[in-house]
Amino acid sequence: MRTGGHSAGTRSDAPYGTWRREFPGTGRSVSAAREWARGLLAGQVAAPVLDDVLLLLSEVVTNAVAHTDSGRATDGRVVVWMVRTPTAVHVEVVDGGSATSAPVMRVPDAADDGGRGLWLVDLLAAAWGAHQDDAGGSVWFRVAAHP
Repeated sequence: MRTGGHSAGTRSDAPYGTWRREFPGTGRSVSAAREWARGLLAGQVAAPVLDDVLLLLSEVVTNAVAHTDSGRATDGRVVVWMVRTPTAVHVEVVDGGSATSAPVMRVPDAADDGGRGLWLVDLLAAAWGAHQDDAGGSVWFRVAAHP
């Protein structure tokens, strides 16, 4: 996802494309990323697809801010890549990584207050994955463009 043309813009009338935007590693970036994605996808994908993409993006950005160096470092950043094709919306959230943890999907207990982020990604996405190396980490997911 780190190759190819991209636009950092906040609105697009093109139905397909690749977009990239960088956000501060703070909790406020969750809603900012969601609104950016909504601006790019609203009217371009079916409402249920948009809802799923926005929910999963919120969960993954929240995890990046809460569990990686992106949220721990004063100058931490989260980069969101989004690709819209005729068949899917592909999102990748790149973060600062973590020396102490890696993304793990677990089935939450009904009494748990949190811990549902990657479980929701696993439930709603057509595919997803995670990568971590010395440069940082990323979590990606793909949602089918048609419900």
